[in-house]
Amino acid sequence: MIDDEPKLPVIHRREERPEKSLFRVEALDLEFSNGERRTYERLMSRGVGAVIIVAMPDADTVLLVREYACGVHRYEVGLPKGRLEPGESHVEGANRELQEEVGYASRDLEVLGQLTLAPGYMTHATQVVLARDLYPSRLPGDEPEELEVIPWPIANLAELIQREDCTEGRSIAALYMARDLKDKT
Repeated sequence: MIDDEPKLPVIHRREERPEKSLFRVEALDLEFSNGERRTYERLMSRGVGAVIIVAMPDADTVLLVREYACGVHRYEVGLPKGRLEPGESHVEGANRELQEEVGYASRDLEVLGQLTLAPGYMTHATQVVLARDLYPSRLPGDEPEELEVIPWPIANLAELIQREDCTEGRSIAALYMARDLKDKT
């Protein structure tokens, strides 16, 4: 257990770097509690947030998707996810993304928590949403191709994360969050 939180550094100056499409870069001139000063750069997330959805058609199965991942230039297996639209809640965005990417909607959506990607240099955070009581419903999405939906036994997470095409950390962490919640009930 951690008793004392360290004192956050003082920000002396912020400078936004030239604009990018998905993120913008901000430089922070920081002074730490010991007097040391450093300049850090961080990626500032554009938009209103993001969700990742653990869709469970039954108590033992989770629905994964296979989609192209530009950052690693290959197809990855993971959870459906996406950015929120302006004015949309995490639950509303999760239900919309679920319909766009998987072809199901949910009558029972629960926010399990928040995950960050790289908090040392990114402001981006993703809400993990558990979706149960699914029913068929499809909305048009923005993906360039239809995503393959893969039912996976949630009890077989160890096998899943050993796959070469399942490396996305948010998906892995969200699956364990949902599995641990299931094990408690």
